[in-house]
Amino acid sequence: MPKFLESATILEVKDVVASEIFYREKLGFRPGVFFGDPPTFCITSRDKVTVFFDKTRTSPRATPLNQHWALYIYVDDVDAVAAELAARGVVFNRDIEDQDYGCHDFNVREPDGHLIGIGQKLAKG
Repeated sequence: MPKFLESATILEVKDVVASEIFYREKLGFRPGVFFGDPPTFCITSRDKVTVFFDKTRTSPRATPLNQHWALYIYVDDVDAVAAELAARGVVFNRDIEDQDYGCHDFNVREPDGHLIGIGQKLAKG
């Protein structure tokens, strides 16, 4: 059977440039590649996590459609990532805690209101 290799998350945003700045400066993503003049689309990534910012709607929703995570990022050391983001001034929406679903994770909310979960799978014991 063919393998799925990667995925990208598309987030509807009010301001593509402002979103790219937040993800680059606060979450450590690479500089984005912009499309349109003024930009209406941007692609950015960190390691194997890719995010697309899309401003194609004429009037973005006041509240994102997703009621929980818009993006969940698995990492190899959640405590180190949390320390890195805290040093960058990121405010956590929920502090790190162990979950019944087998992850040690925390949440941040980005400027457009999208909730991002960042976690590490707990060792099975």
